[in-house]
Amino acid sequence: MEPQVAELKQKIEDTLCPFGFEVYPFQVAWYNALLPPTFHLTLPGPTLAFLVLSTPAMFDRALKPFLQSCHLQRLTDPVDQCVAYHLGRVREHISGVCIHPRYGGWFAIRGVVLLPGIEVPDLQPTKPLDCVPKRADRITLLEGFNFHWRDWTYRDAVTPQERYSEEQKAYFSTPPAQRLAFLGLAQPSKDPSSRPAELPFTVHRPKNPQNPSRVRGWLSPHVSPPASPGPSLP
Repeated sequence: MEPQVAELKQKIEDTLCPFGFEVYPFQVAWYNALLPPTFHLTLPGPTLAFLVLSTPAMFDRALKPFLQSCHLQRLTDPVDQCVAYHLGRVREHISGVCIHPRYGGWFAIRGVVLLPGIEVPDLQPTKPLDCVPKRADRITLLEGFNFHWRDWTYRDAVTPQERYSEEQKAYFSTPPAQRLAFLGLAQPSKDPSSRPAELPFTVHRPKNPQNPSRVRGWLSPHVSPPASPGPSLP
């Protein structure tokens, strides 16, 4: 990896990885080559970008403290707003089913960091690992993703190192339109002196957070997450 890319990757990882994210560098040209012109990014092909993934740890390390600190503000999609918040902190300092070699299907692609003006024409793409090498297994995976995603089993296409917690499953199993109500945040108070809402999560503290002041105020245990028949696609 080029020294400039490695240095920038390390800076972004220092900011995002303690909160359960992973980042991977790529060129804008690689992205545009996979899509029709309508969806192309209007930047020079060699422009450097980083793909941002969330791992199962993101729920405890990023989303829950974000909800605790922002529950009095008007939220629309808590996960998207949490990701946007953490990607904002970075500025301060296609198809088919994606399977992670360590987490299987227990992850999500959350965003892209674009760095206009930084071009890396010599950056070489890394060939993805073939996590599901057999054609029969690949077909089974696609069928599970398309028709049986509610039971979570397609996410175990490879044995994962970590899965979503039960409360994380409960959150993502709740239809998006009902998630604010599930969190008790459907009608946030405008009174800053009002008592914080009690959110249905348990406490999980991050290991060696980069900036402890950013993650204080972890949620207190109050209510066990409700059982749910199956997930939506987080």
